[in-house]
Amino acid sequence: MTSSHFDRLTLDDLRRRRSAKWQVYPDDVLPLWVAEMDVLPAPSVVDAVVDAMQRGDTGYAMEEPYREALRAFAEDRWGWRFDVAASTTVADVMRGAMEVIEQATRPGGGVVVSPPVYPPFFQFIAHGDRRVVEAPLGGDGRLDLDALERAFADATTDGPAAYLLCNPQNPTGTVHTRDELIAVAELAGSYGVRVVADEIHAPLVLPGAGFVPYLDVAGDADAVAVHSASKGWNLPGLKAAVAVFGEAARPDLARLPEIVPHGASHLGVISHTAALRDGRDWLDTVIADIAANTRRFRELLAARLPGAVYRPGAATYLAWVDLRGVALGDDPAGRLLERGRVAVVAGPDFGTGGEGHVRVNLATSPSILEEAVDRMAASVG
Repeated sequence: MTSSHFDRLTLDDLRRRRSAKWQVYPDDVLPLWVAEMDVLPAPSVVDAVVDAMQRGDTGYAMEEPYREALRAFAEDRWGWRFDVAASTTVADVMRGAMEVIEQATRPGGGVVVSPPVYPPFFQFIAHGDRRVVEAPLGGDGRLDLDALERAFADATTDGPAAYLLCNPQNPTGTVHTRDELIAVAELAGSYGVRVVADEIHAPLVLPGAGFVPYLDVAGDADAVAVHSASKGWNLPGLKAAVAVFGEAARPDLARLPEIVPHGASHLGVISHTAALRDGRDWLDTVIADIAANTRRFRELLAARLPGAVYRPGAATYLAWVDLRGVALGDDPAGRLLERGRVAVVAGPDFGTGGEGHVRVNLATSPSILEEAVDRMAASVG
């Protein structure tokens, strides 16, 4: 059985794309690195963007339709109903997250992260003149509440602190449970830590799992959740996101500089709104395709690279693979690129716990995935 959405573009089609995924490396490299999907857009998104362009509708964004569309999607999918008046558009998830982190902390202040985690967390925090404090995931890949409490105690020695939570977790695909998020909220409240939840991968929770929005358990807290249709519908080139404020954080919404919501592009808002309103069937079929690719990738690794350890997560199209049992040296990602001509993301980029790992993008055709695993196996030794 093939994966319908991922089979619609040939390798030649993909190589004609001008996005980073397909242009950073030479044509002999299979790019399974950056989080872009090898799919055609949802028809509703295409129609909305084409219509806007044909009408010359290329001005400044009106943010309310996007926020309303997200509220409706969140209520239908996750049973979470937020107050649209407690939200604003932002340029993208990371910029929005840092805006509210910088409101709640001071230069030099602590920002807690739970690695292995999305590498730009470290980069944005450093660029914002804040201090990274790590609370690594446990050996089971789940939140370690003892480590988190130690990190909160450390981070607050410099004054007000924040916790940049990845929910679901990138790169592991872990979906945090309601009980875990309740425990996070209790800890954050006791230490006076603002939780900022990056929930960009929330639409991509796989069958059998359930996503819990952080504000669904901590809506009255000093917390902010940032959402976007970017990952679910493969729209990173059409920038837009929505930040939703918990009750105790709401005063900062009024204090946001006027320029912050202006960062979302008009076409980004149009495309994301169309995706959330009318692209749900498309999303569901893509999720089924991702689940099929996840199963196939696990089978391929077991057959052709048996020393690799891969425990599929419950969300995202990203595979977190432990290659310490495979003869690929100290830099598996570098060896895979040099010998196998497969581009993946190096595990150490994700912080503590990333040693010997790589992150692999599974949102591609089954044939490309099979070729990539063959190349990975040929790189050993």
